[in-house]
Amino acid sequence: MTERILCSGNDAVGWAAIYAGCKAFFGYPITPQNEIAEFMAREMPKRGQIYLQSAGEAEASYMLFGGGLSGERVMTATSSPGLALMQEAFSHIAMVEAPVVVVEVMRLGPGAGTGGQQGQTDYRVVTKGVYGGLDYFIIAPNSVPEIFEFVQLAFHIADKYRIMAMVLTDFILGRMSEFIELKSFDFGPLPEKDWGLKGKAKKDGRSNPYMSGLTFGGIPTFFQAQEDKFHRITESEMRYETYNTEGAELLIASYGSLARISKRAANMARAEGLKVGLFRPITLRPFPKDALREEASRVKKVLVVEDSPGEFVEDVDAAVQGRATVHFLGIQARHIPGPSGLIFPERVLAEVRSLL
Repeated sequence: MTERILCSGNDAVGWAAIYAGCKAFFGYPITPQNEIAEFMAREMPKRGQIYLQSAGEAEASYMLFGGGLSGERVMTATSSPGLALMQEAFSHIAMVEAPVVVVEVMRLGPGAGTGGQQGQTDYRVVTKGVYGGLDYFIIAPNSVPEIFEFVQLAFHIADKYRIMAMVLTDFILGRMSEFIELKSFDFGPLPEKDWGLKGKAKKDGRSNPYMSGLTFGGIPTFFQAQEDKFHRITESEMRYETYNTEGAELLIASYGSLARISKRAANMARAEGLKVGLFRPITLRPFPKDALREEASRVKKVLVVEDSPGEFVEDVDAAVQGRATVHFLGIQARHIPGPSGLIFPERVLAEVRSLL
């Protein structure tokens, strides 16, 4: 019988890592992901696992790199400015195909930013951050139970495809609390990690060196293999949600915490007789562009709702390809009226009314 607890989104990250069999966490404190590091510092040593606070984010990312080469399940967590400091290591991790997990808790930026507000201003750097020709898996939950499930899924995807997997949350999701059931998810079998650096000799006495795919066949062969791998991920692992899209005249496109706010707005609009649906990409890499284009072709207008000056809207516009007109509601017009720092469902509804 599973245990059911009330849990914050940040603590759900830690519980998910433990139930996924994470062996080491490397990190550095930064708001609003501090509770993740605090949880891991408290709980990992109790279980004989490793918590290591680095001297900074760059150091943590290279520790993650080394841990991933061991073949053990390892992870880090950070927030917007810290993510920027990890980009070089992420590119190396992607190049050598080290399976690691990163949790990114977005906050309002840029640069030092502010630790006290939510925000989705990392979308562009997250989805396009590593060197050209490389890719990694990105999944965006919109609830605490999804955080708990998707962190475990990220470990599975990382091991299955030998790839970096990122779980993208934000200030709202990290600090909100919902009930979760503590359990391990079974996502299916995984390949052996016979490539991992274990510090041991093989039975024939030879060393067990780690070999990157780049070693064999040269650069063109390596990048073709990367493209083929991400095609397999796209075919098998891409996820999205549609809600009340049948007969809709306007489609709201949103992800993460803003997708929950947008779903509430869509329900409010339907109650007023306005035909509004929702499209929510769950995986941001791979992005469900074909599914979005198909849904957009059935409506007159698409309203992109994101807590940024406009980043996610670029991918939506590229996916829609003129099948419908794309409109944008972002950080520039947050509330009517109420506390600053949130795009409320009422604000989204007001935009829907103006468009329909």
